[in-house]
Amino acid sequence: MDPADLDLGELDLTSEEYLLDEVDVYIQANLEDEIVKEALKTGVDLRQYSKNVETDLLDVENASIQDYIKESQNIASLHKQIASCDTVLERMEDMLKGFQQDLSSISQEIQSLQSQSFAMNLRLRNRQAVRGELSQFVDEMVVPTSMISLILESQVTDRGFVEQLHDLNHKINFVKEQSFKDAKSCFDVKDILEKLKIKAIEKIREFLLQKIYQFKKPMTNYQIPQNAMLKYRFFNEFLMTHERGIAREIKDEYVDTTSKIYFSYFKSYHSRLMKLQFDEVADKEDLMGSEGIAKRDILAFFKPALKNRSTIFTVGNRGNILTNELEAPIIVPHAAQKSDKKYTFEELFRSLHYALLDNCCREYLFLCDFFMVSGPGAQDLFMLIMGKSISMFMKQMEAAINESFDSIALFLCIHVVHRYKVLMLKRNAPALEKYWETMLEMLQPRFEGILQLNIQSIRDCDPSRLGVIDVRPHYITRRYAEFTAAIVGLNENFPNERTNRLLATLQTETENFVLRIAAEFPHRKEQLIFLINNYDMMLSVIMERTTDDSKESEGFKELLAARTQEFIEEILTPHFGGMMMFVKEAEVLQERGQLDILKNQERRIVQIVRGFNSDWKHAIEMTNQETMRSFTNFKNGTQILQGALTQLIQYYHRFQKILSQSPFKNMAVRSELINIHNVMVEVKKHKPTF
Repeated sequence: MDPADLDLGELDLTSEEYLLDEVDVYIQANLEDEIVKEALKTGVDLRQYSKNVETDLLDVENASIQDYIKESQNIASLHKQIASCDTVLERMEDMLKGFQQDLSSISQEIQSLQSQSFAMNLRLRNRQAVRGELSQFVDEMVVPTSMISLILESQVTDRGFVEQLHDLNHKINFVKEQSFKDAKSCFDVKDILEKLKIKAIEKIREFLLQKIYQFKKPMTNYQIPQNAMLKYRFFNEFLMTHERGIAREIKDEYVDTTSKIYFSYFKSYHSRLMKLQFDEVADKEDLMGSEGIAKRDILAFFKPALKNRSTIFTVGNRGNILTNELEAPIIVPHAAQKSDKKYTFEELFRSLHYALLDNCCREYLFLCDFFMVSGPGAQDLFMLIMGKSISMFMKQMEAAINESFDSIALFLCIHVVHRYKVLMLKRNAPALEKYWETMLEMLQPRFEGILQLNIQSIRDCDPSRLGVIDVRPHYITRRYAEFTAAIVGLNENFPNERTNRLLATLQTETENFVLRIAAEFPHRKEQLIFLINNYDMMLSVIMERTTDDSKESEGFKELLAARTQEFIEEILTPHFGGMMMFVKEAEVLQERGQLDILKNQERRIVQIVRGFNSDWKHAIEMTNQETMRSFTNFKNGTQILQGALTQLIQYYHRFQKILSQSPFKNMAVRSELINIHNVMVEVKKHKPTF
C-alpha cells in the first residue's frame, strides 16, 4: 500500500471518531431533555415516536398554508395600506424638513432681535442715568425764589428759615465741590449764594448775641436763653463752616459772659451760705482724750447751745448727706436765714458742691453739644468758663478745711466727693475730675492730721487728772467707740488703707488707755468689771454700725471674752474657791498619774463638800446679785451670770468625777454630795426669760 493512501485512511478514521464523539454528545444532550426522559420511562419506541412527531409537524405546516391561502386577500389589502402609509409618511417627512429650515431662520431672527433689544436697553439706562444725574445737578444748583425770600424776610426762629438754611448750606457745599471740577454753571449761582450766606450769617450773629446778652440781665434765669441757643445749635455749625471769625466772636462772647455770671453766682452763694454754719464749731481742744470737753458738755445743760457737742465724735443723722440728702435740693440762704436755721460744715459743703456739680454738668454737656467739642477740647473750653469759679472754690475750701477740727465733718466731705465723682461720670460729664482730686488732697491729710491729734490726746491722757472714776464705761472710750463706728461704717464703700492704719493705732492707744484707768482700781474684780463694761460698750456701738467681721469688733470680742472668763473665776472664788483649787490640782496630778498624792487630804475634801452643801444656794444668789449690779448692760450682765453658773456646774461635775476615782471613791463623805441635778435646777431659776 502506498504511504499516502495510508495517511488518508488514518485521517478518515480520525474524522469518523470525531463525528462519533459529536453524535454521542448530541445524544447525551437529548437524553437530558425532559420529553425524552419521559418517553424512555414509559418505554415508548423512539423511532415510532419520531415518525409521529414528523407527521404532526407536517399536519401543522399544511394547516398554516391553508390559513395563508384563506387570508391572502387581507394580506394583499394590508400591503396596499402599508404602501399608502409609507407615501404619507414620506410627504410628512418633507414637510417637517421644511419646518426645520423655517425654524432655523426664525432662531437667527430672534437672536438678532435680542441683540437689538439689549443695545436699546443699555442706551435707555444710560440716558436715564444721565437724566437723573443732570436733574439732580440742576435741582442742587438752582436757587429757588422761596429760599431767597425766606432767608431775607423771615425770622431766624421760623421753621422755614431753619429748613432753608439747611438747604443753603447744602447748595454752598455742592457748588464749592463742583467748582473744583470746573463746572461752568457754578458761576451763574455763586454770587447769589454768597449774598444769601452773608445775610444768613448776619441774622444768625444778631440772634445768638442777643441770647447771650440776655444772660446779663439781673434776676435772669440764664438757662432759658441757653436752652433756646441749644435748640438752634445748627446756627453755630453753619457759622463754623462758612465764617469762622463770626463763630469765634460768638464763642468768645459766650465764654466771657458766662464765666462772669458763674463767678458772681458762686462767690455770692458761698459767702451767704457759709454764714449759716453753727457759731460754735469744733476747735483744737475738741479732742478725744481732752478732759475739758466733758466739763463743757455739763455746762451745755445750763445755757443754750448752737451745736450739739456729742456730734463731734458721733455721726448720728449726719450720715444722711451720703444717702437721702446726697442729691437733695441745695440750701437756699435767704430761706434758711428767715427760719434761723444753722447747718454743719458737711451740709454746707454738700450744698455748695452739688450746686457746682449740677451747673458744671449742664454747662459741659451744653458746650459739647452747641460748640461741637469733645475730649481735651471740651475740657479746655469748659475751664475757660468755669476756671475762675473753680479757683475761687479751691481757695475758699482750703481755708475752711485748714481751720476745721471736726474730723467727722471732714470724713463726710471726703465721701461726698467720692460719690459726686461717680455721679458726674454717670451724667457723662467728666469736667471736674482734677477738682475732685484736689479736694481729696486737701481733705484727706487734714482728716488724718486731726486723727493723729486724737491718737496723741489719748496717748497723753493721764487717768489721775480725770477725777473720780467708777466701773461704768468711760466717756473717752464712748467717744472712741462712736467715732470708730462712724468712720468704719462710712469707709466700707470707699475704703482707704491709711485711714484703716490710723484707726488700728487709735484702737491700740484706746486699749492701753483702758488698761491704765483699770489700774487705778485697787481690786482685781473692780478692774475686770471696768474692763468688761468698757469692752462691751465699745463692741456694742461698733457692731451696731459696722459689719460683724470688722477688725475692730473682732479685737474687742477677744478682749471681752478673755476678761469675762477671768471675772467668772474671780466672782466664783470667794464662795467656791476651795473646790475650784482642789479640782485644778487634782486634774493636773491625774494627767501625771500621781493622784495618790492627795489620798491623805480627806479632811480637806470633807470641808469642801460640807462647805458647799451649807452655802451653795446662798452663794448662787449672792453671785447673781453682785453680777447684775456690776454691769451697766443688763444683757451682758445676764450672759456673764449664766457663764458663771455654767462654770460652777462644770467645776462641781469635775469635782464629783474626781471623787468617783481611786483613792477617793471609798470615802464616806461621798454620800453627802448633793446631786448635780439639784444644782442645775437651782441654776435654771436664774435663767433669763427674754
